[in-house]
Amino acid sequence: MNCRDLQLRWETLSIGQQSVVYCTNLAFMEDLPQATWETHQTCGRRGTHCCSDCGKRFTSSSGIKIHHRIHTGEKPYSCGQCGKSFSTSRYLTIHQRTHTGEKPYSCGQCGKSFARSNILTFHQRIHTGEKPYSCDQCGKSFTSSSSLIVHQRTHTGEKPYSCDQCGKSFTSSSGLIVHQRTHTGEKPYSCDQCGKSFNSSSCLTVHQRTHTGEKPYSCDQCGKSFTTSSYLTLHQRTHTGEKPFSCGQCGNRFTTSGSLTVHQRTHTGEKPHSCNQCGKRYSDKRSLIKHQKIHEGVSQHL
Repeated sequence: MNCRDLQLRWETLSIGQQSVVYCTNLAFMEDLPQATWETHQTCGRRGTHCCSDCGKRFTSSSGIKIHHRIHTGEKPYSCGQCGKSFSTSRYLTIHQRTHTGEKPYSCGQCGKSFARSNILTFHQRIHTGEKPYSCDQCGKSFTSSSSLIVHQRTHTGEKPYSCDQCGKSFTSSSGLIVHQRTHTGEKPYSCDQCGKSFNSSSCLTVHQRTHTGEKPYSCDQCGKSFTTSSYLTLHQRTHTGEKPFSCGQCGNRFTTSGSLTVHQRTHTGEKPHSCNQCGKRYSDKRSLIKHQKIHEGVSQHL
């Protein structure tokens, strides 16, 4: 039995780059008998296997099996060194490279090596300048679709990833993972030159440039070079005058999200930085550091 035998009418709706197939003859898929539903689930023009939880379609049974783990939370593959679990053996293999230091993917232009092939692809775009993903709101371009998605959340304000310990929210899962290490103290990335450890691979990469002197990001207007793309982006705003971060309460605009966060505390009264000597609190870290120098000066005169 297939959908033709059931005389069901199919309608295809395009959403971005995905295609979703809908059966328009039934109000609810539960109206189908179980045996028929299982067959009906494997019909359609694009993707023969459909997820009953979210409707996403896959071309193979293994693909939908792995996808179901998003809904169930199942992570059957565990790291023998740290116990961390993963939904696929591939993700486990990639993770294990953080322990072994293995980086099997090398850039043909500069020789830099990476643990994942997709990270190599993103890196190569530094050399080519290719940024194939553009924001339809501001026109900014990115080297990866994931970077574009995270960027678009600066427009929508969406922060879908929350820390279960302190409630802080983030625009990306990687941002949440790095943040959670501030609670656990985990620093799995070590510099092979000085032994200093970091809570993210990107922080290690930036640190290593203090040893190599590498500054791969250059301003096309003045030629000044930077160790990170984010520093370059901030610098470029001195040329463009761009202030993309706006306060929802007073409309004031800022060049960085950090500056906006500090400003918003003038509205909320939040003072998260406290002096460990006298308990005085401040809305930003810079003011706290300035205050602590008063204590340092007093102790030097004693």
